[in-house]
Amino acid sequence: MSALGRGILEVVDLSKRFGAFQALDRVSLQVAAGSVHALLGENGAGKSTLVKCVMGYHRHDGGRILLEGRPIRPGNPRQAQALGIGMVYQHFTLIPNMTVAENLVLSRARLPLVIDWRQEGKNLAAFMAKMPFQVPLAAPVRSLSAGEKQKLEILKQLYLDSRVIILDEPTSVLTPAEADEVLGLLRRRTRESDVSILMISHKFREVMKFADEVTVLRRGRLAGRGRVEALTPAAMAEMMVGGTPPADNQNPSTAEPGPPVLRLDGLCADDDLGAPALFQVGLDVRAGEIVGIAAVAGNGQEELVEVLGGQRPKTAGTIYIHGREYQGSRMEIERHKVRCLPEDPLRNACVPNMSVAENMALHDFDRPPARFWRWFVSKKTLLSRAAGWIEAFKVKTRSPETLIGELSGGNVQRAVLARELSGPVEVLVVANPCMGLDFAAVVEIHERLRQARDTGAAVLLVSADLDELLALSDRLLVMSDGRLVHETTPATADLARVGQFMAGHDHHKERAA
Repeated sequence: MSALGRGILEVVDLSKRFGAFQALDRVSLQVAAGSVHALLGENGAGKSTLVKCVMGYHRHDGGRILLEGRPIRPGNPRQAQALGIGMVYQHFTLIPNMTVAENLVLSRARLPLVIDWRQEGKNLAAFMAKMPFQVPLAAPVRSLSAGEKQKLEILKQLYLDSRVIILDEPTSVLTPAEADEVLGLLRRRTRESDVSILMISHKFREVMKFADEVTVLRRGRLAGRGRVEALTPAAMAEMMVGGTPPADNQNPSTAEPGPPVLRLDGLCADDDLGAPALFQVGLDVRAGEIVGIAAVAGNGQEELVEVLGGQRPKTAGTIYIHGREYQGSRMEIERHKVRCLPEDPLRNACVPNMSVAENMALHDFDRPPARFWRWFVSKKTLLSRAAGWIEAFKVKTRSPETLIGELSGGNVQRAVLARELSGPVEVLVVANPCMGLDFAAVVEIHERLRQARDTGAAVLLVSADLDELLALSDRLLVMSDGRLVHETTPATADLARVGQFMAGHDHHKERAA
């Protein structure tokens, strides 16, 4: 039994197999009542499988799940919720065109045939008055910031009287200040009520500051556990990787950047609903330079990457590469050697039902040596080249002919990087390249980005991870509400000020050069 008190949620010798793959092998975990329990592990360690078994997405093959000492076996998330177990997912599950109040009420499992919205409003106002943080009940969800949406997802679980709340990477869309606020208030909530938290995270700073206990998984097995106060980040990292984790070289470039390669002048673009998403964006990225853009989700950075990658039209402004106007056509992308790794590459940079080899050939399948005799494509050439790239970029796949949609997220990243970086690169646009990836993948991708810079590419790196930006960038910009509002360098950055600009709290907008 935990030193913090009785166990409210326990998994005992839990096992789960998918075909020949053993995803969980006799894993045990205990969440003490009134605690914050962190679940750590590299990509593919079994964290998601474990919580999906608890939530009823998967049926476990062996072992037991106990809630307050009683065995449970939920068949789906609704049954888990009825038992008092809720989950806040990495991606929002809110209805954008409904209000905060409507999202809360409609999250209930049972509703009357006719909803008395006046009474519901009174009940929600009373509920909100007792909550650790506030979100305006009448506001449409689409008008909320990413931080407010994440708070609403947590409030929804408190509204549903969840006694155990599972958080899956809860701060991935929050600024550092917002992350500290949300986790601090949740930790206080566990002390003041009967709520307990199981938090999947990869951020050691947050684990050390807010978690009481930690369980570490490695390759589907229990690798270690203990009280956070008795552990160090280094010790937890060693549990995760089974040894000393690879070091991420954070030495800045010593070479002087060259002339501007990529230039944006007054760039504007709309989002998918036709609302303005980018406002008069202007910046330069020079040869041999990494320019980082810090932004939390929903502030125009996704539209910016899509415009540069030729996936979204601009509505105003001009893009120049080497002083020549650039429209993002396929011909221009190849002429200027523009390469792009967007966020969620399986959706935005791949065809899931095509093979790894075919996806690696999307740039040049219709040109020699891949093409011969007009429109005939040499499968042998594609497979041979893909095999070399798979080895060079350490892509874990059964063969080059495996569907890319069957690969893990980290291996999709590697496969797309292999395609984008295997050849001359003049402009490289990258968005959140390491979200949710393990130590080895993060270190390797960071090194690939540095190599591209050191060979003369102009690199634009968009990320919500300030630590990543500080480790890689030569210059750092902040984007908020579709505008560039602040510029600094990693060496001189005031992190509190950067966080305020990311959150849009500073209404005095600076003009970024």
